[in-house]
This record gives sequence, structure tokens and C-alpha cells, in this order.
Amino acid sequence: MTATSARVLVTGAGSGLGAALAHAFGARGDRVLATDRSEEGLAGFGHRLRLDITSDDDWAAARAWVEREWGGLDVLVNNAGVAGGGRIDVAPLEEWAPLVEVNLLGTVRGTRTFVPVFKEQRSGTIVNVASLAGLVHPAGMASYNAVKAAVVAFTETAGHELAAYGVHCAVVCPSYFRTNLMAGMRGADQRVGEVVAGLVERSPFSAADIAAAVLAGIDRRDELIIPDEAARKAWLLKQNDRAAYDAVMRQQAAKLNQVT
Repeated sequence: MTATSARVLVTGAGSGLGAALAHAFGARGDRVLATDRSEEGLAGFGHRLRLDITSDDDWAAARAWVEREWGGLDVLVNNAGVAGGGRIDVAPLEEWAPLVEVNLLGTVRGTRTFVPVFKEQRSGTIVNVASLAGLVHPAGMASYNAVKAAVVAFTETAGHELAAYGVHCAVVCPSYFRTNLMAGMRGADQRVGEVVAGLVERSPFSAADIAAAVLAGIDRRDELIIPDEAARKAWLLKQNDRAAYDAVMRQQAAKLNQVT
């Protein structure tokens, strides 16, 4: 992506990782359409558009903008998402719905919107932001784990389907990093919220750190981008020593259940 200026659409660019990604693409000379469900956080971007990723009409408008203004798209970054979680018997089923609608179906809608464009071009890159939770599944996060794992599976499937058209698909799986995502986390399981918020606050990684690693992974044409050392260690532990991985996960679960 560095040889020529790419045309890039980033969702959830109003804050957090989305903003960091949009700025990182722009800093290297790419043309960026920054989108979010509110334009409030998009004032610093030259090209910006209100886009609620749960709205088919908003996605259609985004495609129309891209085709009218740029004549196509090189990189779609499905980044927008919401935080959630809770122990299986504590979090009510209703808390699963927004995670599925935003984190999974929002990504599906965005991909479906631009696949015809990419197929016609016979080129393009789709980057779906999942989470380490899509690969490693700690206690207290069943809904989030399940939805992010679905994003991983969806991205792999899309990559297989679209490879013949010259379209590359990548999924991003970071561990905890400092962001404002937790500000929107609500749920009945307050204990899980407190634990996750602490992990986010203590993380040595910023959104800018993760964004830089993501762009490097895109340029390498990685299919699985694990952008931080903590995430890579956790993933390697699960792959290489399942017994040790299970022991760590169950120890964490025991600590979580000490407070009910």
C-alpha cells in the first residue's frame, strides 16, 4: 500500500483505534474517508461521513460517496465496535444483541456493500478488526468472545471466496490497549466490567501503537494480524501448550468468581 496513495474507508474513526488508524493512513499520504455514527469526532479529517454500521442505507450512501468521489476503494477497514461481556449466568441474553448487531453484522454489512466494488476492480483489501478475544477465550466474556470469534471466521471465509478476484482479507486481533472503548461498556456483570477496565488502563499499548502494527501487517499482506506482544504470547501459549493455557484461563475464572 505504500507505493501509491490508497483510497481508504475507516469505520468508527471518531475515536480510539479507528481514529488512530485513519490518522496513520493519512500520515503516509493515503486518502481517507473517516466515518462514524456521529460526525462529532471527525472534525479533523478532510473527508468524513456519518455512517451507522447497522444501517443498510448508510452503507449504501458510503458506497455511493466512494464511487462518486474516488471511482473505487482500495482498503475497507471495518473497525467500529462496542464492548460487552459478563458471566454466562449473570449477563442477560438481551446484552448479546448489540454485540451481534454491531460487532458482527456491522462488519458483514460493510463487507457485503463493497465486495461488488472489489470484484469489479479485481483488487482491494478488507481489514476486519476483531480482538484477541476471537482467538483466546477468557472467562466472563462469552458474548464478546463468541462474536469476535465469528468475525475471525467470517474474515477467513471472505478471504477464501475473494482471493480469485485479487481481494485480500485480514483480521486484526489485539489484546487490551488504552482506548475509550470501555466508556461505552454497560452490563449487569459489574465485576467483569471492573476487571476489564483495569486491564485496559494498565496496558502499555496505545491505540497509535496498535494502528502502526496494523498498517505494517496490511503491507505484509498478513491474513491474521496480531499487533502486540501480549496478544502474540497468549495465542502462542494456546497453540503450543493447551494444558498450560487452560490452567491460566481457569485460574482467571476462579479469581473472577470470588466476587459474585
